[in-house]
Amino acid sequence: MIRKLLNEDIDRVADIWLKTNLKAHYFISNQYWKSNYELVKEMLSQSEVYVFEADKMIQGFVGLNDEYIEGIFVSDEMQSCGIGKLLLDYIKDKKVSLRLNVYQKNARAISFYQREGFIIQCEGLDEDTGEKEYTMLWKQK
Repeated sequence: MIRKLLNEDIDRVADIWLKTNLKAHYFISNQYWKSNYELVKEMLSQSEVYVFEADKMIQGFVGLNDEYIEGIFVSDEMQSCGIGKLLLDYIKDKKVSLRLNVYQKNARAISFYQREGFIIQCEGLDEDTGEKEYTMLWKQK
């Protein structure tokens, strides 16, 4: 089931955020993610966030800032089970276009978004990490 984030969900969601970033972005210092953990917890409560819950346990979430996807995160044990696609389809129903940034070294995420109809718009640099990234765009047909 997909629903809006509740305040009591924040610790679980932040833990998924941290573990997923540490694994997917092995090319960025662990300290970078750990040092942003508390800030992310604060931002979650002020953002448009939808969680995927199964058996009373949150297994993934998507964070939005208007039409910008801040990220889609799925718990380690539930990756490649279709949860990311369910979350993405859920927000595609709510928006006419979506965009996001993805690190160029995160090939798995790039292929996921391309499979879901996103197109690479341009290349940029994440100032905080020094990593190259793509801006990707999706538009409703």
